[in-house]
Amino acid sequence: MLDKNERQEIIALINREVVPALGCTEPVAVALATAKSREALGEPPEKIEVFVSGNIYKNGMGVGIPGTGMVGLPIAAALGAVCGNSKDGLEVLKQVNDKYLETARQMLDKKQVQIKVKDGTDNLYVESICKAKDNTCRTIISHRHTNIIYVEKNGKAVFHGLEIPLSTEKQVPKIDLCVAKVYEFASQAPLDEIKFILEGAKLNKAVSKEGMTGKYGLKTGKTIQDNITRKFIADDLASHAMALTAAASDARMDGCTLPVMSNSGSGNQGITTILPVVAVAQKTGASEEKLIRALILSNLMAIYIKQYIGQLTALCGILTAATGSACGVCYLLGGNLDQVGGTIKNMAAGITGMICDGAKLGCSLKVSAGVSSAIYCALLAIEGSYATDTDGIIARDVDQTVRNIGELATKGMLETDRHIINTMILK
Repeated sequence: MLDKNERQEIIALINREVVPALGCTEPVAVALATAKSREALGEPPEKIEVFVSGNIYKNGMGVGIPGTGMVGLPIAAALGAVCGNSKDGLEVLKQVNDKYLETARQMLDKKQVQIKVKDGTDNLYVESICKAKDNTCRTIISHRHTNIIYVEKNGKAVFHGLEIPLSTEKQVPKIDLCVAKVYEFASQAPLDEIKFILEGAKLNKAVSKEGMTGKYGLKTGKTIQDNITRKFIADDLASHAMALTAAASDARMDGCTLPVMSNSGSGNQGITTILPVVAVAQKTGASEEKLIRALILSNLMAIYIKQYIGQLTALCGILTAATGSACGVCYLLGGNLDQVGGTIKNMAAGITGMICDGAKLGCSLKVSAGVSSAIYCALLAIEGSYATDTDGIIARDVDQTVRNIGELATKGMLETDRHIINTMILK
């Protein structure tokens, strides 16, 4: 049984990684950097230069920016400088209104904002330089979307944050998690210590409802729901979970102004760790306690796996998030520790290798594919059917399987990532 100190450490980890976010988190990181530079500058900038890693560029060039009807990093950078407050973190764009948007658009029209790719950085890297008259301020964000590591004004440092070494190697988890410990915490922690997770369900259900209006993106979620109504597809666990989750992704990727509860720095991953579990709980009539524990299991398992993969790689984060939700679904269906481990192996055998080619409207398709796999992999595990160590990267030990996925993402797919980024830059 975990002691109170260890439980509190895990709860702190969840509260750090599961937070509200408004808009795709890569453009948000750019907006956060320009907001911080403008604050240090003390006046509106006349020129903005932003240098980003290839992965930030990849995830920012085609995604909708909340409340703008526009896509891409330039408008995010301008809005951060116009109306962003760095204290708002991943919700830095929540002050956007028509007046601020018009000011930001004028900056783009006057070519006052430039975005450039910078090589040799951390996969998650943003450097903003804001200039006004004779003053220049620079802000650097690295490794995490809100991790401001350096701010300077006119060449003199005014802030030094926590610098994390630039590396594609996996970061050693601060908390010694494993699949068994995640399962133990989720199934045994006092309910009053973990019921906060229901706030994430509330936020993400609201975004899903908005996505079901059919005003956003590819309308993936609404189309699935419409075809359930037409009886072209069954109203089963998988279809219901796919519709609910994809609708939220549709809305978020197309600039919906509602916040979502994120996971590990990604709104789509937060949507995918939470809504499939909610959907299955709805279908099965699960108790609130069962739902809370399943949501904690889903989110914490995704956090655990993500620690080996890193923030931004060529491997789509839906693998991590959908694996988490698959574990939550398995738990809702009565799964024990062995069956949860089998669920992870099934997911690793099934959708490992799904590439990340940037944040965009099409992410809802990857979300729906991941959710479908999550449901079926959990159902297989409940029946005792697990991928075995004769299957590719699957190891006999489930935690070694997780580490194998991390090695693939951080080392094996580096060239894949370069090809994806180059293809997108040249379009």
